[in-house]
Amino acid sequence: MRYLAEPFILGALNRGRSVEQFLGPSGSPERLGIHWVEIRPVGGAYEVYLHTALDCEPLTRDLDSLPPLFEGEEEDFGLLLATTNAPLDALGAAETRTGAVRERWVNQSMAGDEYGDYVLAGRPTMAPDSHPWPTPQSS
Repeated sequence: MRYLAEPFILGALNRGRSVEQFLGPSGSPERLGIHWVEIRPVGGAYEVYLHTALDCEPLTRDLDSLPPLFEGEEEDFGLLLATTNAPLDALGAAETRTGAVRERWVNQSMAGDEYGDYVLAGRPTMAPDSHPWPTPQSS
C-alpha cells in the first residue's frame, strides 16, 4: 500500500523523513504544470513546502528533476508555506493551505509515483478519491 496511515506519517516525520502528497495539475492550458506538497523536518521544526513544476516529462517519476513551471523561477526548495513545532500541526497547515488529504500522504519521493499514475490515467480532472484536485493557497 502506497499511502501512509497517520501513525506512519508521524513516525516518518519524527525520524527526520519528509512526507509528500501529489496535488495534481497546476498552471494553464498553455503551460501545463503540476504541484505537490512536502512536510520536511528541519532542526526540531516542521516546514511545509508547496512545489510546482512543468508537466513535461511523462516518463519520469522524479519530480525534483522537472523544470520550474514559470520562466526564471527556481524550484530547488519550493515555496515555504508554514513552519510548526509539531508534526500534527504541520499536517494541519499543509491540508489547510494546499487542500491535501490526510489519506493520501506518501513517503519522500513517492509522490513521483502518483505523478506517473496521473500521466498514465490521461491526466484526469478528478483526484483518485473522485474529488476535484485541490487548489493550493500560496499567499
